[in-house]
Amino acid sequence: MTTALFLLRCAQTGISIQDLDLLTVGLVLDIFTEKINDDYKWPKMATQEDMDRF
Repeated sequence: MTTALFLLRCAQTGISIQDLDLLTVGLVLDIFTEKINDDYKWPKMATQEDMDRF
């Protein structure tokens, strides 16, 4: 990952340069990944019965 790509990911998630003093690179990438997953339509949500079988 280049610096430019990292700063683009920050801009896409609304993280400012000042916020980067408080965050790690890994945390920024996790935030971006979760942002992408927010739009995904999961085919099935697990129920308690599914968790019990697991």
